[in-house]
Amino acid sequence: MDKKKIGLPPLDWLRVFEAAGRLGGFSAAAREFGLTQAAVSQRIGNLEAWLGRTLFVREARGVSLTVEGESYLPLVQDSLQALERNTEDLFGKSPRELRVAGLSSHIKALVIPALARFHVLRPKVRVLTDSVARRSSLDEERTWLQIRYGRGAWPGRDAELIAAEVLVPMAAPGVDWSAPLIDLRGERPGWRDWAKNTTQTDLPPSKMSFDSMEHAISAARQGLGVVLGSMPLAQSDLRAGRLRRLDLPELNAKDGYWLTWPEERAKSNKQRALIADFLQALRGD
Repeated sequence: MDKKKIGLPPLDWLRVFEAAGRLGGFSAAAREFGLTQAAVSQRIGNLEAWLGRTLFVREARGVSLTVEGESYLPLVQDSLQALERNTEDLFGKSPRELRVAGLSSHIKALVIPALARFHVLRPKVRVLTDSVARRSSLDEERTWLQIRYGRGAWPGRDAELIAAEVLVPMAAPGVDWSAPLIDLRGERPGWRDWAKNTTQTDLPPSKMSFDSMEHAISAARQGLGVVLGSMPLAQSDLRAGRLRRLDLPELNAKDGYWLTWPEERAKSNKQRALIADFLQALRGD
């Protein structure tokens, strides 16, 4: 291709090229834009003629980017994202809605107590929540702003810490250390870890075991025993006097509660500012 023009190619050609490169084929790009495969192929051909370079290798089983196409794709993606972001900042409306997904226990313990603070900062923004049954379900969840439990490292996602996990022996009023222990199965440290880290050797027996911190805290609230409870998730019960901390050491876990979102979703200043205000409310700053 020796025909070459100087200047910027038509935006439509660049958008189709970006989709074909990102999705790995002309058919997928055609579906994204509601075009025929022939129309996508024509736009790519026009772009290649404009640049005087071949961007895709056409083969019987499909297409693949050339070395020049691989070099050009991230430049086009960055430029399109910058244009979209700056257009939104200049002409877009302020966000009117914030939607967040998470486990129901996290929505209850972290989001609901933060709503009053958030509405002081953003009185015109409506908050919607989507609860999931298991943490693994968040990977398939369409709501992109999510509360997750872990260490803050999820591929392709940005994350800001809401609260570190702190585990504390707690029980209902009138229940003391002689009561049965409430076990919790899962990735959090348990009573054995607590004993090892606090040099406690004489543990009361355990008569029940749960796979949910929410259920373990609920059992303790009903006076059934002593739970190694999550401070972030038990705050409302502790403030209301339904649970009390025992005079025993706490255990700092390596995990925590995070507000997360896909890296590409929070590019505009308005979107980032909305997330920052929500995070401020969640932290109680």
